[in-house]
Amino acid sequence: MSQIEKPQPQHPEVRPEPSRSKPGPRRRTRVVRDAFRRDLSASIVVFLLAVPLSLGLALATGAPPEAGLVAAVVGGIVAGLLGGAPLQVTGAATGLLVVTADLVQRYGWRATCAITVLAGVVQLVLGALRVARAALAVSPAIVHGMLAGIGVTIAIGQLHVVLGGSPDSSALDNAAALPRQLEHPHAIAMMIGAITVAVLVGWGRLPGRVGRWARAFPAPLAAVLAATAASAGLAVPRVTLPTWRVPELPALPDASWPAIAAAVLTVTLVASMESLLSAVAVDRLAAEQPGATGGRTHLNRELAGQGVANAVSGLLGGLPVSGGAIRGSANVQAGAVGRRATVLHGVWVLLCAGLLAAALELIPLAALAALVMVVGVRMVSFAHIRHVQRHREFPVYAATLGAVVVFGVLHGVATGVAVAVFLALRRLTHTRVTVTEEAESHRVRVSGQLTFLAVPRLTRALALVPPRANVVVELCGSFMDHAAYEALQTWSAAHRAHGGWVTLGGRAGRPIAEPASAHSCRPWTPWRNHHCTRSAPALESVPGSSGSQLLNGVSAFQRHTAPLVREELARLAREGQRPTQLFLTCADSRLVTSMITSSGPGDLFTVRNVGNLMPPPGSDASCDSVGAAIEYAVEVLKVGSITVCGHSGCGAMGALLNSVASGELDAPDGGEATPLARWLRHGRPSLARMERIGRLGRGEVALAERPVADDQERLALVNVMQQLDHLRAHPCVARRVAEGSLALHGMYFHVGEAQTYVLDEATRRFSAVRPEPAPMKV
Repeated sequence: MSQIEKPQPQHPEVRPEPSRSKPGPRRRTRVVRDAFRRDLSASIVVFLLAVPLSLGLALATGAPPEAGLVAAVVGGIVAGLLGGAPLQVTGAATGLLVVTADLVQRYGWRATCAITVLAGVVQLVLGALRVARAALAVSPAIVHGMLAGIGVTIAIGQLHVVLGGSPDSSALDNAAALPRQLEHPHAIAMMIGAITVAVLVGWGRLPGRVGRWARAFPAPLAAVLAATAASAGLAVPRVTLPTWRVPELPALPDASWPAIAAAVLTVTLVASMESLLSAVAVDRLAAEQPGATGGRTHLNRELAGQGVANAVSGLLGGLPVSGGAIRGSANVQAGAVGRRATVLHGVWVLLCAGLLAAALELIPLAALAALVMVVGVRMVSFAHIRHVQRHREFPVYAATLGAVVVFGVLHGVATGVAVAVFLALRRLTHTRVTVTEEAESHRVRVSGQLTFLAVPRLTRALALVPPRANVVVELCGSFMDHAAYEALQTWSAAHRAHGGWVTLGGRAGRPIAEPASAHSCRPWTPWRNHHCTRSAPALESVPGSSGSQLLNGVSAFQRHTAPLVREELARLAREGQRPTQLFLTCADSRLVTSMITSSGPGDLFTVRNVGNLMPPPGSDASCDSVGAAIEYAVEVLKVGSITVCGHSGCGAMGALLNSVASGELDAPDGGEATPLARWLRHGRPSLARMERIGRLGRGEVALAERPVADDQERLALVNVMQQLDHLRAHPCVARRVAEGSLALHGMYFHVGEAQTYVLDEATRRFSAVRPEPAPMKV
């Protein structure tokens, strides 16, 4: 809804107000300085997190320790500069730990670097082909199952290191050898690992002022520092960083081309999926943070940037890289607003590797193993399990997880895809049709997809319905093909011809329509079309409910809608409301705010009154309700945007125009005026503003696509602009606008056209919002 800011034209009729839309040079400098400070602070936080994590991943794969630092440097600088997700932080790929460890053990380190380079080239080609968006079409159950399987494999393998042993390449072998390892643990290594895990788990739960201070410091770094301090003077294996030397060039593995292709495909698949999914997650997290200006993620550019970073990392002897949700979320939560934070974090890692190598060599290997083990455990997300269970995709998740642990990543993903296809075919063919007799009608309920395969069952069920009966047909699936549509249409016509009555989905009088409209005809049902407005037995005992459309509508909500929204409303009840938008509009019944904004519960904080008026400060006490709502939204809810929305055919604007002829507005305040007349007097500034520029309204307000229809529409448009000025006069709004944390917008909705227009204050023109979305670069 944001508008392109342009210099305001000068008009002889109106004295220009001080510019509020375009900040001055001093404020721009202050904003740039503040953004740099936040990026600098975030880069230090991410750097402190990345160093121990990178070392731990390198040691867990069997690669040289410096390979993890090289990956962090290249990921931060190269992917940070070239990638399409400005706030995502790239580094050693967590999801590729198992794959990389297998490649190192099977082919050696130089060959693993060559595979990394080839995978980067493939990613670069895929980014150029613009296929990144298609990669997100993979079922989330498969992706989460793959990451969970990798996490289980990591956790079991690193547990051996924490216990003082060495892991095998197979998760099954590691699990089988675990009891024997537990019989003879290495006490010191186990103590160091326990300290690391305890600090990692408890760091964010420290209470009081100490806890608030601790949360500004990365838990992984605190855990490694605590373990290092505890191991001082003890003989335990520690990090060993060799002196810098020119890296050896990668060499292709001594293997068949199909084996090399499979390895490259696996690295490409896992690194790309992890990066793209993390980019989307970080983008969503950044949208909830005030001040983040990183911009929308361009997935194809991000994929290409990851490809360049992998190629460079492989050439320099680094681990495969990918974007990670752990580093990216830490970057956003630390206050980053642009890609500077990502690039600077890579610079700090480079300086650390060159200047603090001696300090890094004090870190015990057991501490890094425990760190990576906890990362692996956290990759098995119970929130994801509940999510896939709710969508009936847990078999896909479980099959992918198990196959990754047993057979490996590529085989696991293939298994997940096979199970997902099988379940989709099963759901397509599994349809249940039931017929139940109710007090006044028969109900035919179809659960599942209604295809030609279900037509025999459907016709058998419809044959059980008595002639001349009232019938309600409920379609609970999301798809109906032409064969099923023809069967329903034919039976419906025959039943009506014999005196029966048929309705689809409980909406009276609605015929069996084309398949697509069976579920998406309208986003609402007017009361006059509700089947429930007929005499409802459940409401007959309620006093005053006879013929009540409102109570019957509530009954329909409880029956049809409440089961669908109960879970979301329960979440909002637990978490409280956190709307980002305040919407000030008219009380007109034709203006359905949730419909024209495609919003749901918890999205809009709505203020409605006659004429969408916002009385300025100093108005009489009767206006306190509107002022209180504005203050609550701005100061307590911290909304980031306020929109004033007028509409066509507004009765308040018509009353204001009529009052000019009758002289009502010229009468003194108070007296015998009705509450409505007293309220409409707050519209005087809008009327005066329109009269000041003349009835033609030249230079003040216009619609970009067509002429203004009449004075009533012109006044409605001018009124939106006037109420925006009244809003700016409120101290709390003025302060937030000056800080740059609150934006004001004007909107006009034409009821008859079902068309929304948005105000550009620089040109004083309302432009139509077109249904065709602008092409989005990804």
